[in-house]
Amino acid sequence: MIISTTTTIEGRPVTQYLGVVTGEVIVGANIFKDLFAGIRDIVGGRAGSYETTLRSARDTAFQELEAEATRLGANAVIGVDLDYEVIGKEGSMLMVSVSGTAVRLG
Repeated sequence: MIISTTTTIEGRPVTQYLGVVTGEVIVGANIFKDLFAGIRDIVGGRAGSYETTLRSARDTAFQELEAEATRLGANAVIGVDLDYEVIGKEGSMLMVSVSGTAVRLG
């Protein structure tokens, strides 16, 4: 499946718009509360374990987006937008959301 932030795919006209699709993941964000407590995880100025958690959440959100698009009969998702938001009491959780338009390309 083609997933793109652009609204067109060169050489592949949109033949059918199937609707907006989304994927959301919420993870416990002790990631922010504990950011400085886990100094041992920081190597070269980067927090490896936190990056892994964020990457995993993003990948899962994209998998949900693709699954929803597939259910609609899409072969592509265009105009994709990716957002990160801190939510919950005292920013205790992180939400990763991705959305786009499911389409059939010619």
